[in-house]
Amino acid sequence: MKAFENALVYVYGEGLKKTSIAFDQRIRSFGSAEGAEKIQLPPCARVVPGFIDRHVHGAGGCDAMDASRAALGTIADELAREGTVGFLATTMTQSEQNITRALGAVKDYVQSGAKSGARLIGVHLEGPFISAPYKGAQPGEYIVKPSAELFDSFNKASGNNIKAVTLAPEEEGADELIAHLKKIGADASIGHTAAKYADVERAVKLGAGSVTHTYNGMTGIHHRDAGAAGGALLFDELNCELICDGIHVSVPAMKLLCKCKPASKISLITDSIRAKRVAGGVSELGGQTVYVNGNEARLKDGTLAGSVLKMNEAVKNLNELVGVPFERAVDCASINPALSLGIEKDCGSIEIGKRADFAVLGDGYEVLLTVRGGEIVYKRS
Repeated sequence: MKAFENALVYVYGEGLKKTSIAFDQRIRSFGSAEGAEKIQLPPCARVVPGFIDRHVHGAGGCDAMDASRAALGTIADELAREGTVGFLATTMTQSEQNITRALGAVKDYVQSGAKSGARLIGVHLEGPFISAPYKGAQPGEYIVKPSAELFDSFNKASGNNIKAVTLAPEEEGADELIAHLKKIGADASIGHTAAKYADVERAVKLGAGSVTHTYNGMTGIHHRDAGAAGGALLFDELNCELICDGIHVSVPAMKLLCKCKPASKISLITDSIRAKRVAGGVSELGGQTVYVNGNEARLKDGTLAGSVLKMNEAVKNLNELVGVPFERAVDCASINPALSLGIEKDCGSIEIGKRADFAVLGDGYEVLLTVRGGEIVYKRS
């Protein structure tokens, strides 16, 4: 048994409070650390639930499309450095063969029972079921119509580990795929889409649960058609992913999202690529050259190509730039993504019986410690 003694802890439903918390693989008790191995924290430390990133392509020079256990391990280790304890390895629109290879690597990695870094929860299949005019940095030559049959082939290759699928609901075959995903418990996420408001409405009725990187890669709000972005704001059923780096979405647009959505329906994501935690310059995404300048990653034509955002920075930005209270900002990186994936009974908040997953933050939001399942997977030197 280990314990944080007399620490400032974000206890779900109670807010930040001074308490001791004892844990092994799971959270066992609050208020007493007697007999437990004490983990010393500085006075400024805040213990919050470990972050969950439901949309991340890569980090540390590696990408989920590299199709190797080693690459996934590197990504997991790099994500732990930003307080992330769980993630969905996110694929790209690519050839069926390349996607299948990447999914096979996920299957192997999950079956290996890897314990270092963040836990690989499953896959976010971003494409190939998207709209060509809104492909963003996705290679257009590999886009195909939504297909439940092709999805099933992908899911089998992944070991049934696909947890979310980005798709364009206006495309032929989307209705059947959304209903199929709902039936098997995977999250149909509206994104890279030319959808009109009516398309979003239909998708919600069929069981769509999320919106991929809200505002980006979709029809915007117009006074004669609210578009996909308007649907994201208006349908309370939809969980909205948000890249909170101040580049992908303006601060006023983020404030609008936070004002419109229920508190539990915004999930911070990084959408980060292999260039994260690598010195700036030239990188790669889906076979395309990416140019990294500061905190921006773009294709040659200027199209944003994912991000180099870290999750602890996203939480800080949501709090300090957008004005969302600290606890709610943390929720957007922890319990909210857990809810969107149906894993909230196991993780996503600090409650008795849940996984002992913690991010320990300093007063500048720097990550001091990351704990996954009771084991320290990152410690700031």
